[in-house]
Amino acid sequence: MIAFLRGRVLEKHPNRVIVDVGGVGYDVSVPLSTFYTAGEAGADIALRVHTHVREDQLALFGFATPLELAAFERLIAVSGIGPKLALNVLSGIDSRDLIGAIQRGDVARLTRIPGVGKKTAERIVIELRDRLPKALETAGAPMEPPDSAMRDDLISALANLGYHRQAIDKVLEKVLDHDTAASASPTAFQDALRTALKELSRA
Repeated sequence: MIAFLRGRVLEKHPNRVIVDVGGVGYDVSVPLSTFYTAGEAGADIALRVHTHVREDQLALFGFATPLELAAFERLIAVSGIGPKLALNVLSGIDSRDLIGAIQRGDVARLTRIPGVGKKTAERIVIELRDRLPKALETAGAPMEPPDSAMRDDLISALANLGYHRQAIDKVLEKVLDHDTAASASPTAFQDALRTALKELSRA
């Protein structure tokens, strides 16, 4: 069972990272929160890993922090939520915001995540509200994203979540213009992505 990987980034995509560990490449599915903390090809990377085993497949899911991993493992314990949907949830909402929404019973916030309907959101709240120990709220400080071509990364990230390019371009024009003054911030990508998702959920 693989629980941790440390190596170098061989390839990086919005939903997966290939990690070179001593000449062996591990294909690891990741949420966007982990994607934007990963460096470019050649950069060092360390991931907490959940190994998902089925009869016909062994899949690795990687996370930048213990909090992300813990949230993922609790999500896949919910009836009807598999690893892909759990990754989608973590790509659409910050882990701490997710925990807060569950504790508040904020179904409306959860349904704004692409791919999460009302029934699924209700199941998440019902099944996890009492299963989120307080330790989760402080586990793992989030890593900051590296400098990158923000617009290209945002387009890739949002397209990977299923949004149409026309809608993405329209929202990014507004979001990036609004956030120009903060573009040098180390959390600029995360802030812009969060704002874009909010705007798209209102469309």
